[in-house]
Amino acid sequence: MAVRPPRPHRFDAYIAGGGLLGGLLLVLFGLSTRPSSDPVTLFDGPWPVLVPLTVLAGCELLRRAAPRVALLTGTVAICADVVTQGSLASVLMFTDLVYAAVLYGPLASARRIQWITGLLTVVATLVPFAVWRVPEALLIGVVVGVVAYGPAATGWIVRNHRDAAEAARLRAEQTALLAEMDRTQAVTAERARMARELHDMVANHLSAIAIHSTAALSLDDPKTSAEALGVIRENSVKGLAEMRRLIGILRDGDEEPTAVPTLDGLGALVEAARTNGLDVTLETEQATTVPAPVELAAYRIVQESLTNALKHACPGRVTVTLARRDGSLNVRVTSPYGHRDGPRAPGSGAGLVGMRERVALLGGAFAAGPEGTLWTVRVTLPLTDGDPA
Repeated sequence: MAVRPPRPHRFDAYIAGGGLLGGLLLVLFGLSTRPSSDPVTLFDGPWPVLVPLTVLAGCELLRRAAPRVALLTGTVAICADVVTQGSLASVLMFTDLVYAAVLYGPLASARRIQWITGLLTVVATLVPFAVWRVPEALLIGVVVGVVAYGPAATGWIVRNHRDAAEAARLRAEQTALLAEMDRTQAVTAERARMARELHDMVANHLSAIAIHSTAALSLDDPKTSAEALGVIRENSVKGLAEMRRLIGILRDGDEEPTAVPTLDGLGALVEAARTNGLDVTLETEQATTVPAPVELAAYRIVQESLTNALKHACPGRVTVTLARRDGSLNVRVTSPYGHRDGPRAPGSGAGLVGMRERVALLGGAFAAGPEGTLWTVRVTLPLTDGDPA
């Protein structure tokens, strides 16, 4: 496959055309940088100037596409311009080639060009003065510095500013990307939190309504139906209150803030479960203050476990045990496991997922499954800050 030559930039073509046109006008007007009587001039007359002028104009076409090739070729052309009467346009185009080589060339080449032009400036200053011993000899170094080192230093300064601006732009893009990722993660985490809260607070009441309404429809007993309707009404009122509170939270705090559930509320939670028909025993140990996140997680786990027992457990005793051991809070909920006769509420598995997520956020351990004739939920919550699992 043939390699395509580099394509000149449009702005470089304008520079090349302008330099060539300016050099031609200087030739037509008979303007040059040296008189024909100068001993350095080997080719007298204005027309030999056109050869290096044309070569330098061609190099300007490659100042951005191939800066090193353009500079090497331009160096040969400017050396050829020295043995003619010279053209100011050729000198200006050469300085632009030095500038472009530092600005657009590889970093290593840009550094070498600075060192080389600086060394040439020092040599062109010291050697003529040492040979001729006249102050005018120092002007040679000044000219070399203006033509070679000056453009190289300018290109290096501009390159540093350009690289700094590009680095700042990349940092800004990365910062914006990280901010967007953080925002997305925060939204996802908030949605998951609200889903857990909605499930934990409302599912218990809806499960009780579903089970007691099924029992009322399946039994032709006015007393049983009246009791079931009472439980249904109580859970409906509580569920509606919880739903309104959540809607208020989602509407940026339209509702009054409510207290976060704590372990002191487990007694009321167990009494509500007994009202719904569960035989629940609560066993707790007196312990020192428990961190608020651990209290909330333990409360919600017990609440969800009692809801699952109401929906799926066989008749029998449900035991809730909380104990503090070795810097952690252990929660254990057991309920009869096996085939159940009578009404059941459908389950989606979201409760177990929510409990596992709550425990993982606190760096604890979670396990749930059958153990013989019991379905057991075991949770260990560290009482110190732990890494998320």
